[in-house]
Amino acid sequence: MLLDRDKSQLLIIDVQDKLLGAIAGKDRVVDRCIRLVRAARALEVPITVSEQYPQGLGPTVDPIRDALANAAFVADKVEFSCLKNDLLRERLHRLRREGRPQVVVAGIETHVCVLQTAIDLEDQGFEAFIVADAVGSRAKTSRKLALTRLGKGGADVVDSEMVMFEWLERAGTPAFKELQALIK
Repeated sequence: MLLDRDKSQLLIIDVQDKLLGAIAGKDRVVDRCIRLVRAARALEVPITVSEQYPQGLGPTVDPIRDALANAAFVADKVEFSCLKNDLLRERLHRLRREGRPQVVVAGIETHVCVLQTAIDLEDQGFEAFIVADAVGSRAKTSRKLALTRLGKGGADVVDSEMVMFEWLERAGTPAFKELQALIK
């Protein structure tokens, strides 16, 4: 199944300073999250951001916050799965009721919050798309195991370019020209 920007929502999970420092490939994760945020904003795909215990772990990292430009619903949580948090669950389900059952998921850590959220998304009738180049864990093996488990469990494992090209659908449009720089 292809992603459809009119049926999609973007979920960025817990990309926070005190968590990010230990993540393998952290620069790639941040860069790809920014790419997804910019594409979502340009294509009017709703964005939700979770922050794991921000009082202790700090807010979402500045480069992603700058890209969001206040265009996202941000909620703090202590639960590992976003679907176990009342505010986040209500937001995701409301967007699904509005015709957006496809949830594009990025963030950290792949084997904890991303994995548990994606499993819950699938169990609750969403279509979860895990962006492999926009997720990370402290250990590369944990990330790899989580992506394998998610793929076997029914989630679609994609990369950021797949998301962008599927959302765009064709070249030569104003949206394509606007996002072309993100792809190069």
